[in-house]
Amino acid sequence: MEKLLLITRNLVNNIQKIIQEDITEINKRLQQRGISYNDKTVLVTGGAGFLGSWVCDVLISQGAKVICMDNFSSGKPKNIEHIYNHPNFRFISHDIATPIYFGKVHPHAFSVPDVKRIDLVMHMASRASPFEFERHPISILKSNTIGTFNALGIANLNNADFFYTSTSEVYGNPPADAVPTSEDYFGNVNPIGPRSCYDESKRAGEAFVMAYILEYQINAWVVRIFNTYGPRIRWGKTFGRVVPNFIHQALQDHDITIFGDGKQTRSYTYIVDEIEAILTDISTPEAKGTVINIGNNIETTVVELAELIIELTNSNSKIIHQPLPIDDPVRRQPALKRANEILKWKPQIQLKKGLKRTIEWFKTIVDEN
Repeated sequence: MEKLLLITRNLVNNIQKIIQEDITEINKRLQQRGISYNDKTVLVTGGAGFLGSWVCDVLISQGAKVICMDNFSSGKPKNIEHIYNHPNFRFISHDIATPIYFGKVHPHAFSVPDVKRIDLVMHMASRASPFEFERHPISILKSNTIGTFNALGIANLNNADFFYTSTSEVYGNPPADAVPTSEDYFGNVNPIGPRSCYDESKRAGEAFVMAYILEYQINAWVVRIFNTYGPRIRWGKTFGRVVPNFIHQALQDHDITIFGDGKQTRSYTYIVDEIEAILTDISTPEAKGTVINIGNNIETTVVELAELIIELTNSNSKIIHQPLPIDDPVRRQPALKRANEILKWKPQIQLKKGLKRTIEWFKTIVDEN
């Protein structure tokens, strides 16, 4: 029993060490930019999710007061358990698609009357895995439409700034002459396809933000996020994404499953680069009201990704192929001109280094299936 407790304690320490090193790096970069959220009160919807929990960690480490809202549809309690009792952290179990009021009592809605101040609302709540589009389409639609509307309402009623995480999926399947894809490209999206619950709801979410900017002059920022990976990313047969699933399969010496011929490309951003860009965007006045791509502009084929993960894990896994899903994008590569010029940002961590960090973290976690 004592040996088991020691092993468990060592695993927990290793997880915290990996993540803390990356949080330190993010804070170092933000400090160099003169960015601090000290004494800000920030509401993070989806704060127990992959990206949301990293944002909560960095904000807490900077002295912000964080209100984390999540219903654990895709977020995980263990992502925030280490800060749950922090004096500057508050967790609210709630689905943002259901109305909620802060600072007053509402007779017909969930209320949090003792919160008297919110400086920033970061709406980051939504399932994002293609594996879930068929199983949870209504939840996804509601998070990015009704949920965005509710989150904007909270910001407007509290005179708070607003931040929305959109996605590269709003571009759909762009033609070759639209890759790298700039923010000016309006998209090639199938509104009734199997991915439409996510693609179209994120597009609608952007429209909600723009409507609030026009009608209420709200201060709002929007980024379109490309594939992001790193510690805490969800994985599993029913909801995983390509990087975590490949790593898990490789560590188990299982066959690595690739859809199609594997020549389709993606652009992978390590979590440190991603969070730096997000928190820089909100702190950049010139970015207000402007949609900005956040991602890595180096394309990698899915086969290349699988082969690199097999190499880094010393795995005996074999690559197998399955039919390509309907409307699966052929290429994903962001144009980063706006990010470079407005945010003075570009990704710094190469794929191989980021995968090593992610693999190191995966070795410390237990099976989630």
